[in-house]
Amino acid sequence: MCGRYVLYGPDARLIEAFDIREVPSLPPRYNIAPTADILVVLNGASGERIARTMRWGLVPSWTKDPAIGAKMNNARSETVDTKPAFRSAFKSRRCLIPANGFYEWQAPEVPKARKQPWYISPTNAPFFAFAGLMERWGPREDPLYTTCIVTTDANELMEPIHDRMPVVLAPEAWGGWLDSATPTSEVKLLLRPAPAEGMQAWPVSLAVSNARNEGASLIEAT
Repeated sequence: MCGRYVLYGPDARLIEAFDIREVPSLPPRYNIAPTADILVVLNGASGERIARTMRWGLVPSWTKDPAIGAKMNNARSETVDTKPAFRSAFKSRRCLIPANGFYEWQAPEVPKARKQPWYISPTNAPFFAFAGLMERWGPREDPLYTTCIVTTDANELMEPIHDRMPVVLAPEAWGGWLDSATPTSEVKLLLRPAPAEGMQAWPVSLAVSNARNEGASLIEAT
């Protein structure tokens, strides 16, 4: 799964890395949790990439209660094309979710001990690009735009920490993922663990477990 992540930019590097003209004004954030407004990158009407904010937690267009989004921050890659909540978005409403890194919690070896949070970041690029899905809910004149992160099995780096991880897309896969015309059979092939060689991880403070805590100190090794 992916329940917390980090995005501190800077904006100039986001613009360069994702080939977008501008990004919405957001402060650096080191403990982004579900239901927050987050940055996504998608194809615009003319095919160019654009960035905008959406609420983290997918709300299917057919649901009556948008509160369901609080439980829909992740979509499993194995069932994303068949589960009713995600299959429509997977077919034609895909996006990228930029991140400087993400957190995962390692189960303790000692019974009843607290889980140890780890910070995972890229080694050969400034950002991860998570595979994301997006939906529009509510009246056309005042819609709610929401998104979620697709997850997959852990790679060799992540296995000792957790059995799941976000789908991290390589730059050469971004075009096909964002293009709604790409057949879902081809898109499904992208949903695999990223190579461990492009990632690094270290343990961080238990303070990150509280979503109210913020600041660059949260990603420092302990």
